[in-house]
Amino acid sequence: MQKTAVVLFLIIGLFACTKTTQNALPRTPNVPTERVLAKNVILMIGDGMGLGQITAGMYANGNHLNLEGFPIVGLQKTHAYNNLITDSAASATAIACGVKTYNAAIGVDKDTLPVKNILEEAEEQGLRTGLVATSTIVHATPAAFIAHQPMRSMHEYIADDFLKSGIDLFIGGGMKYFNSQRVRGNSIIPKLQQKGFTVSGIANEELEDVYLGNVNKFAYFTANDAPIPTATGRDYLPLASIIAANFLKRNTKQGFFLMIEGSQIDWGGHANDTKYILTEVQDFDRAIGKILAFAKKDKETLVIVTADHETGGFAINPKSRRDSIIGAFTSSYHTGTMVPVFAYGPGAELFSGIYENTAIYQKMRQALGFDLKEKGALINPK
Repeated sequence: MQKTAVVLFLIIGLFACTKTTQNALPRTPNVPTERVLAKNVILMIGDGMGLGQITAGMYANGNHLNLEGFPIVGLQKTHAYNNLITDSAASATAIACGVKTYNAAIGVDKDTLPVKNILEEAEEQGLRTGLVATSTIVHATPAAFIAHQPMRSMHEYIADDFLKSGIDLFIGGGMKYFNSQRVRGNSIIPKLQQKGFTVSGIANEELEDVYLGNVNKFAYFTANDAPIPTATGRDYLPLASIIAANFLKRNTKQGFFLMIEGSQIDWGGHANDTKYILTEVQDFDRAIGKILAFAKKDKETLVIVTADHETGGFAINPKSRRDSIIGAFTSSYHTGTMVPVFAYGPGAELFSGIYENTAIYQKMRQALGFDLKEKGALINPK
């Protein structure tokens, strides 16, 4: 009995000491007093690129993608304001502007009121800005980063919004929407030139032949309408991506924001075409490789790779091999599954976990220090 009492006393004493020690540990502050900020943000969106598309593209590419070089991975919820299945316009608006909205909305909220986007905020902070896409440059995803229109189909009005922007570079298809006479009655390309743009395109010269030595603002049209798939000859995305990053980095002390879209992964999903998906994922990943190498050398650039949604409900079926992926689909439209988010560089840790697509906007602002600038407490120990 006495021995039992002694043991019990020792256990109680040990518990008391442990509890006291735990209570005495210093608390980690909820808000860090210092954080390393990104000078530049490059957001890369693989339209329609879910985990199935990434996996298939990886296996078909010798079991490797440049995406594997990203240390931080998260998941984002893609749903629209009033629909579990989003479209590119609503999801891109959520990422660009931080608000949920209805399908087909471009840079406006659920009440069709314009909402400031991350590109416009970057311009206000003195950053240079750019857009690159393998669709028309007025297509839903790039449009949400520069325009404010109630419907994604209003392509000429979206083109007009480029004149209201302070954007420094854009590369993509859709020249006809800038030249069209249907709505406005004249071309706005002369107005772009009046704003300081050097305007070129595939009809005049190859992108690789363009000289940008003294150019301050640059627009390049890769097609009159939509660019062709990479499987039939389109190959400009990796080159355009690194040209854009180097161009925006030049002559800036404040940094830059660049959005790059691999647009046609989505189109392969809509067509339920496995080969289309694979070639577009691999083309997008080549662009990712160029940008990742840029960021590793630059050391001040946050790179984020994600999708706006998944398309097709794509899966890899039995009897598939690395050189012969047998894909299957549940839909010819988008699905509601979460999509991955990959991050590398200053602020990458912000992108781990599971969150709404609107949080990507907030996390980009935080990585760039916009929230600290608003509070007048910008801290960057670099």
